[in-house]
Amino acid sequence: METDEPILPREKMQVDGIESLSDTELLALFLRTGNQRRDVLAFANYLLGRFGSLHGLLSAPEDALLDTEGIGIAKYAQLKGIAELARRFFSMQLLLLEDPLRSPNATRDFLRSQLAWEEREIFMVIFMDSQNRVIRHCRMFTGTLSHVEVHPREIVREAIKSNAAALILAHNHPSGSATPSKADRIITERVVKCCNFMDIRVLDHLVVGQGEIISFAEQGWI
Repeated sequence: METDEPILPREKMQVDGIESLSDTELLALFLRTGNQRRDVLAFANYLLGRFGSLHGLLSAPEDALLDTEGIGIAKYAQLKGIAELARRFFSMQLLLLEDPLRSPNATRDFLRSQLAWEEREIFMVIFMDSQNRVIRHCRMFTGTLSHVEVHPREIVREAIKSNAAALILAHNHPSGSATPSKADRIITERVVKCCNFMDIRVLDHLVVGQGEIISFAEQGWI
């Protein structure tokens, strides 16, 4: 007997794989239930429409989410949990890389997972040994929507404490555009000069926007 009932996300995943799910279906898979007015698929579609995208939804502030019809503490926790799970997954993936410079896509995925959701500018440093293996990563400075104050000497101090021989710098632009500003260029030059005094190499500075990442090394600026 033929039926017009839609295939549920879990059933579709079992047949066609997780990659076949749309953003709405994938979100519905996590939410599991809708609300009194909408089933789970309609509710997921409503949330994506209200916030514009998965990125907009998962990076939305607490008050905006809790002011949304159908979202209480439980659903809010689910949504924030999705974003945090992604951050931790990519964080562990980066630490397992033997050389992040040979896996640029993995490094970009990691930085996107860490920084693309943030509402303020965050300046992060990835510390590496002489073989370009990751020692650790650190969010060193937090700023405003359009500016973060960076102190090169503190970066050098942390590099020495970590016994790092090389660094990758990264920060986000919450406005969306990854195009580096004049201030970005200036602070990069200052960090490079300070690191050079201690024989610490700055391998790259990556600027994370929404949908793109610009590499100083690829542009020939480092």
